[in-house]
Formats: sequence, structure tokens, C-alpha cells
Amino acid sequence: MQKELVVVIDYGGQYNQLVARRVRESNVYCEIYSYKTDLEKIWAMNPKGIILTGGPNSCYAEGAPKAPKELFEKGVPILGLCYGAQMMMHVLGGRVETPEVGEYGKTEIQYDTSSVLFSGLPESSVCWMSHFDRIAEIAPDFRITAHTSNCPAAAVENASKNLYALQFHPEVLHTINGTEMIRRFVIEVCGCKGDWRMDSFVEEQIALIREKVGNGKVLCALSGGVDSSVAAVMLSKAVGNQLTCVFVDHGLLRKNEGDEVEEVFGPNGPYQLNFIRVNAASRYYAKLAGVTEPEKKRKIIGEEFIRVFEEEAKKIGAVDFLVQGTIYPDVVESGLGGESAVIKSHHNVGGLPEHVDFKEIIEPLRNLFKDEVRKAGLELGIPEKLVFRQPFPGPGLGIRIIGEVTAEKVQIVQDADAIFREELEKACARYGEGEGTSVSEKLGLSDRGKESKLSLSDQCAEDPRSHTQEQCAEDLKPCLPDQYFAALTNMRSVGVMGDERTYDYAIALRAVNTIDFMTADAAEIPYDVLKRVMNRIVNEVKGVNRVLYDVSSKPPGTVEME
Repeated sequence: MQKELVVVIDYGGQYNQLVARRVRESNVYCEIYSYKTDLEKIWAMNPKGIILTGGPNSCYAEGAPKAPKELFEKGVPILGLCYGAQMMMHVLGGRVETPEVGEYGKTEIQYDTSSVLFSGLPESSVCWMSHFDRIAEIAPDFRITAHTSNCPAAAVENASKNLYALQFHPEVLHTINGTEMIRRFVIEVCGCKGDWRMDSFVEEQIALIREKVGNGKVLCALSGGVDSSVAAVMLSKAVGNQLTCVFVDHGLLRKNEGDEVEEVFGPNGPYQLNFIRVNAASRYYAKLAGVTEPEKKRKIIGEEFIRVFEEEAKKIGAVDFLVQGTIYPDVVESGLGGESAVIKSHHNVGGLPEHVDFKEIIEPLRNLFKDEVRKAGLELGIPEKLVFRQPFPGPGLGIRIIGEVTAEKVQIVQDADAIFREELEKACARYGEGEGTSVSEKLGLSDRGKESKLSLSDQCAEDPRSHTQEQCAEDLKPCLPDQYFAALTNMRSVGVMGDERTYDYAIALRAVNTIDFMTADAAEIPYDVLKRVMNRIVNEVKGVNRVLYDVSSKPPGTVEME
């Protein structure tokens, strides 16, 4: 039976993946396509509804992306967001203009609660605006259902034709009850049943993989991180001994991580993955010598990654498919998720170089967010300690070392990172046992367990009105920050140690809280924990005399340093 589908048409908005995630929180499957996608292809998917994203353009400008009028005449429910809302009005006979004052950030808004999208919600609330154009005149047969002090048509609708347009962004957590509005659209307007679950996704993927691979041989890129581990186990369940997993130890892993990966996935571990470990640190260091530009480092690491796989493929004979643990945020930041600009390239995104001897690439997690990948891992029976392992980028410490990568610098950041992670985990356990106050109060986090995090996520998806978005965001935080690590800056400064002058590096600590890794806030690590980490690093790690804490959010920063 074909699953229900809502299509998100991307016009280059920065929140396009968040839109898809909010739809999935309503247990409705969702896929993203560029606005350039042929309409016949969209109709062939038989979507229950369509959502038009925001974008950086002015819809009335020459060459700006537009939807054909036929899109709105098919009878399929459509929800336009920000640029999507403006473009809907422009195409259907309304008028969009650039006002003297734009709206950015949290904005007070008034709703007409007779609209199905806002029924039962507070008449006055807060939404997230981010626009320089606005709807000046609504299209014929539409009515205004929300307004702000600077935006008289913050929401409009033609309910008889199932056309809805919101100038604000309901997909971001700053819009109170925004997820509920999207749920109302996909469930009540589009008529979706909301019966899509992760267990069905896993079963479908295994069946699709088995059908695609047939009798072919499969080579899996196994890093030991959450994404590649889930992909590997999924492939193992699908094709069994046809799978060979190659673990490339590029010398850019966390302290002792290479041995830990081999212990879990190697021949003595619980999985039979035809595990091969390649120790390639020296060749990576040689390739990276003298390279300081972040994108060039990423491309070198990615290219060498593929070359190692080519060599291993030749050793084991003909290989038909390459498996990678690519996930949605990787695709978005590489500019391949629709129309978004490239933020940074990912070595496992974008297909294969010309000289690769594989027939095709398989990315079973390509359409999942990180929290969805973890759910899939639990469905596959992977132990929680592996499923909830700290995220780690494919290029490894190569992008946590600012500037040139050397063996000496790798050792420094490995040791500093191990100290930071150890002290944070100790602090979480210590405060959780009742030293002074709770983990929540001391670490600015929730002391709810990981299992609770998933059950609450399901609860919010099944009955969003049981929690506000802000409560969900707070309740779903794990005991520890969602990602935390130490990075080596390229800054050296004067210090004093043992009555002697030093001229050493500064370590930057990074810890963030996030639900989907598309946006993130710095974790509020208490000063006594940071001070303990600093004391240990400057005393135990040779070559470091200064420790900094990065309080940047995403955006404007990214989670990783490069």
C-alpha cells in the first residue's frame, strides 16, 4: 500500500528541512523537491498536500522562481510559507511590495481563530518573521486570517480551494504552536491519516535495498558513528554476507576510537559485517600537509576516503554498490537538498568521482534527520549506547583543527577532547545523583533519559496539544548536550607556566543543544565544570596554555568549526 505523501517544494529557504521535519512529527511522510521539478513528476507522486517554502528572492522580480498557475488549480491542498505565500498571492492576482519596515525575529501576531489552522489556539501569540517583502493586496476570493502591526496580511486563505498562505515561519520553534498549525494543514486540510512510523520506514528500506542489490556485492563506508552504524546494520539485515564493511582509520578520529570501533563491529563483535580496518593516517597527513583552507581540507579528506575504498574494492573483487550514512542535514549543507546555498561540503554527499569502480551509491538514511536516524537504530535493535553516541563528522578532527592538520595537532585535540567529554559526563552523573541541584538546574539541560526523549517525541507527534513547542523542545533535550567536543584553534598566545614563558595553542570548547541539528544553541555549561576542564587541559595536554568556550548559536555559526 502506498504511503501518504506531502511534498515540500523548495524555493531556497533556509528552513526547508525544518518544514519536512515538522510534517513528519505529524506522522506523515514528506519529501523535498526543487521548484524546478516538472509538475507532471509531482502529480505522479499523488501527493496529499504541497508546502511551498521560503526563499531569498522577490517574487515580482525578473527571473525570480515562480510556480505555474496550474499548481494551484489541481485541487491539491497547498500551504505557502513566507516567499511561498507571497508567490501564491502574486501568481493568483494579488500584489506583493517592499515596505519601508521589514520584520525579523519574534513578532506579536493576532489570529482569526475561525481558520482551521488557528482554531482553538490563542488569538494573540508570537510568531517568527523573516521577510523584506509583504503581501500588499490579497488575491481574489482569499481572506485575511492573521495580522501584525507591520504586516496586515500575515496569513490568508481560500478555504474552499484548500489554499493557505502564512507570511511567518511556523516550522521554527520560535513560532508558538507553529507545529500544530502544520499538523492542522496535513491532517485536517489534506486529510492525511498520520500513520507513518519509523518501524515501517525501516521495513520498507530493507525491502527496497534487497530488491535493488539483488545478488550484487555491497561495500559499506563504516566510520563507527551513529549514521554509518545504522546504515551498516540496515544493510546487513537486507543482504547479509553480500555486505563488506570497510572502516578507514584516517588518523583523525577521537582518542582510542579506532580500537573501539573495531571492538564493536569487528570479527569479535556482535555483528557479522565482513569488517575490514584500513590504517591510513600517514597518507592522510601527507595529503593535508600545508593545507589550511576548510573546504580544501574537506575535499582532500573526501577524495582520499573514496580512493581508499577503490583500493579495498579491488582487493575483494567486483563491488556493485557503495553504502554511505548520508543524512538530511549533510545534503542541505552541501546545497543538494533543493535550492539552498552551499554551506559546507560533506565528503559523503554528491555522488561518486569519475574514477570510482562502483555501479551505484546507496544512502538509506539520506532523507532522515539525526533524531530519526536514532529511532531507526533502535528499531534495528542496535544497543542504546551506540545509537546515542556523540555525532562525529566524516572528516573527523580535520575540521576541528583550524589551519594545517599535523600529527602533533591531532594528538593535542584528541587529548583535550577526551578530557572535556569525560568531565561533562562526570558532571552529568554527579549532579544527577543530587549534588546540590539537579542536572537541569546545573547544566541547563534536562535530566530525562534518552528513552524518555523518544517517547516524548512520539507523544508530541501523536497529540501536539499535550505540549507547547517550547515544552517539547525542553523536554526532548538529553541529559548531556546533543554534541560536545574540543577543537584546536590556530591561535597561539603568551602564557606563564612554572614561572616560565610559554607560547602555545588555545583550545576552543563547543557544546550545543539541538533537536534536529539544523539549528542549535550553545549549552550553558556551569563555570565550575568549565574551570575543571580548563585546569585539566592546560596541565595534562602538552602545547596548550589557554581554553575558550564557544557560545555561538547555529545560525549564524555551524555546529562544527570548519
